[in-house]
Amino acid sequence: MFAMIGAVVMSVVGLAGFAVAIYAAWLFHDMPDGSQLADFHPVTSARVFAWDGTLIGEYGQERRIYIPYNRIPPRLAEAFMAAEDRDFFKHNGVDVGGVSRAMGKNIFNLARGRRFEGGSTITQQVAKNLLLGNERTLGRKLKEVILARRLENSLSKEQILELYLNDIYLGYRSYGVGAAAFNYFGKSVDELSLAEIGYLGALPKGPENYRPSNHKEQAIARRNWVLGEMVRAGWVPKAEAQTAMQEDLVIQAKPERAKYHDADFFVSEVERRAKSLFADHDAIYTKGYYVKTTLDPRLQTTALQALMNGLEMYDRRHGWRGAWGNITVSDNWEKDAESAFDGLPQNARIPAERPNWQVGLISKGGSVRAIDGGSGTIRSDDLAWAQAGRGLKTGDLVFVEQVEKGVYRLRQVPIVNGALVAVDPYSGRIEAMVGGYSFSLSKFNRATQAQRQPGSSIKPFVYAVALEKDFTPASIVEDSPVSMMGGDGKLWQPENYEHDFMGPQPIRRGIELSRNLMTVHLAQKVGIKPITQKIVNDYGVLDSMPAEMSMVLGAGEVQPYRLATAYSMFVNGGKRVKPHLIDEVQDRDGKVIYRADERQCPAACTDAFDGLESPRLLQQGVQVMDPITAYQMNTFLQGVTIRGTAAAAHSLGFPIGGKTGTTNEFRSAWFMGFTSDLVVGVYVGFDDNRSLGEHETGAVAALPIWIDFMKQAYAKKPPRDFNVPRDATFAYVRGIQEAFKPGTEPHYTSSPDEDGPKPYLDTWKGGNDEAPPAGDETPPSTGNKKSPDDLY
Repeated sequence: MFAMIGAVVMSVVGLAGFAVAIYAAWLFHDMPDGSQLADFHPVTSARVFAWDGTLIGEYGQERRIYIPYNRIPPRLAEAFMAAEDRDFFKHNGVDVGGVSRAMGKNIFNLARGRRFEGGSTITQQVAKNLLLGNERTLGRKLKEVILARRLENSLSKEQILELYLNDIYLGYRSYGVGAAAFNYFGKSVDELSLAEIGYLGALPKGPENYRPSNHKEQAIARRNWVLGEMVRAGWVPKAEAQTAMQEDLVIQAKPERAKYHDADFFVSEVERRAKSLFADHDAIYTKGYYVKTTLDPRLQTTALQALMNGLEMYDRRHGWRGAWGNITVSDNWEKDAESAFDGLPQNARIPAERPNWQVGLISKGGSVRAIDGGSGTIRSDDLAWAQAGRGLKTGDLVFVEQVEKGVYRLRQVPIVNGALVAVDPYSGRIEAMVGGYSFSLSKFNRATQAQRQPGSSIKPFVYAVALEKDFTPASIVEDSPVSMMGGDGKLWQPENYEHDFMGPQPIRRGIELSRNLMTVHLAQKVGIKPITQKIVNDYGVLDSMPAEMSMVLGAGEVQPYRLATAYSMFVNGGKRVKPHLIDEVQDRDGKVIYRADERQCPAACTDAFDGLESPRLLQQGVQVMDPITAYQMNTFLQGVTIRGTAAAAHSLGFPIGGKTGTTNEFRSAWFMGFTSDLVVGVYVGFDDNRSLGEHETGAVAALPIWIDFMKQAYAKKPPRDFNVPRDATFAYVRGIQEAFKPGTEPHYTSSPDEDGPKPYLDTWKGGNDEAPPAGDETPPSTGNKKSPDDLY
């Protein structure tokens, strides 16, 4: 009998053992090898910087800034060890006592249906977070223990702690201590105070439970407990910890990817282009790249304000469109106003770029109440402006901005839009780019995505082709009626803006006064096919250009940033440069994996310096235009800002050139202008291509924005003349200094005192040190009218 019972018992034990073996085999059959973490890097966001190191953006699925162990302040690591695993550097991956206590409690938790407790070391947490799931089961706990031992055998303690501190979720959209320091306090890890370090160390137990905005007392208590644990571990002097415990706990209102917010259009475009640089388009979100861009933050902020101000000025010229809502005036009007505001379409709300605007309520007598609790009156000139439009009445909801105590100005979101692009003409680096009035209202980037007719801003390239052929600055071109069959088979009869004719004129007057008929006559003599081929294939202004005469007056379509880059040829000596926003991309280890500048260093760079001339890199770009032709067009375009359609810009007081442009029916207004080291293009137009209104030309709508930008951009910069080609020969034509290719300069026997508009000869060789400053001239005596702008 006893033998039978024993046999049964042995069978049961054997079966139990077999079952345990099967369970163990099943449990561990797919368990990862801890050694794979030796080269593991968690998903890390890319960080985007301006050329001066300003952080301007971040791209990532998880907001994480990876910090190598040797850059993590010891106290920051100690805070987490004090809170989570004080004996981390002493145990072999598992705290036997802690696990035993947790397992004992878990027997009762299992019976009562409660969640299992952890008792995990930092090593176990790394194993769980990176190699296992988050389920709380006995099997997962066993896996965690075994993996922790494997990790300790595969990695050093420092490597494990580095993984932990960079992977752990700490709330506030923060993965790892680098992102947490930035999101909570706007600091790097080495700038944190002891009190801030203690708070971060308190977060692993439950970040949402210690958010100061909701649980400030609990957060401070937990922080102080961590500081106390650091004292008990001997890592912080007691007096220093007590001082830190007395500090208030203040975090940023919201986690921000960057403190600089004026480059949203630019950062968005960089993201789009960065994705296309790599075969793995998602690498930009996961590999922790460092993206160095071409942006100049000072110029970018100036560009944003100039464009917004200019579009608001245009909008104000076209009248008050009325209140955006109306409610009953009451003591609790704010709730009704907020409800009405929430019903506005996104593009009609207060732009994030105008933080001082707010909702206002018009009350009796023309006074206004602001939603922030203030009150006062509308400025008198704004009241007159509103009354000339749709007026104001009691209960109207408007946008206002307080300009002095008790005085408010009416504000109105423009429905017109535009773009501004600033380019380094020698490298193609985009130093500033604003793609619209407000990124918060519309993400569409009009600088790079809009295709608009350039109007007369295309003309300089037509004249450049002519100068590359048989024309010179001494050439005379007809300004007389012309008619021909258009591409649609209909009779085409272009006109000048003022519907007049000036007869034969020096070629530069066609650019300075933007004469349509002179341009067409010039194109007829040169040939439309050579012009379109040059503009597309060599100059790269457009991707395609039909061989139709209307193209020379701007009937094609072009992106603003591309047109601005093409104008670089008139500054850099005729080189076509490649526009770019990204200078360089490095991986998380600092290795350069992309560089925009593809120039190779000359052999002298690798040789020992011999004390003579240092090696020089070749200028960027491809030579597509004769340098003298480029300079001839440069001087023509300087004339536009002295005597022509952009004469208002001459008040800036330093050497500039440029060209206005206005399309048919005033649908788009342009000004493309430049100095010796910057090309800036401005475009204004409605997104639906409606008319800007009668007389809203490039000189009226776009040029003031350009002037506003340039005033600020060059406020502290000394003026510099344009580079002059060394081989150019100079002669006066009608009292204006002109540049000629050698052998093409005019030779006259008449005296400059004789009657008639004859040029006279006074020549000298070119070169920066030999020629007079560009633009040296005597006033013209032709008495020609100045056309404000042009149409095609």
